[in-house]
Amino acid sequence: MINPHKGRKGVARLIAATNASLSGLQMAITGEAAFRQEMLLAVLMFPLAFWLGADLFERAMLIGSLLFVLVVELLNSAVEAAVDRVGLEIHDLSKRAKDIASAAVFLSLAGCLALWGAALCKRLLA
Repeated sequence: MINPHKGRKGVARLIAATNASLSGLQMAITGEAAFRQEMLLAVLMFPLAFWLGADLFERAMLIGSLLFVLVVELLNSAVEAAVDRVGLEIHDLSKRAKDIASAAVFLSLAGCLALWGAALCKRLLA
């Protein structure tokens, strides 16, 4: 079966995809407290990457780690919304999906913390 929502091509598809992406960001900002908190931290930490990073590559890694956390949080929120759409009753598979998505956020935060911690140690001990 062909998805009737996938009929756009070319520039029209690009515009529709951009609008959908911006709508998703708006929904995450207004409806997801964890995303707002992580986004606030990313906004505050972004300028620090230019002080902390010794070169362009290190700065890109620091900023990339912040963006990675936001991306994983968006995916976590999408999983939660899809699971809740199916049903709000307690089910082992629903818990499993939500917990695994949450674990992905946890690991992205741990990786970000490790990277920023290593950069800070390098900066302070140099």
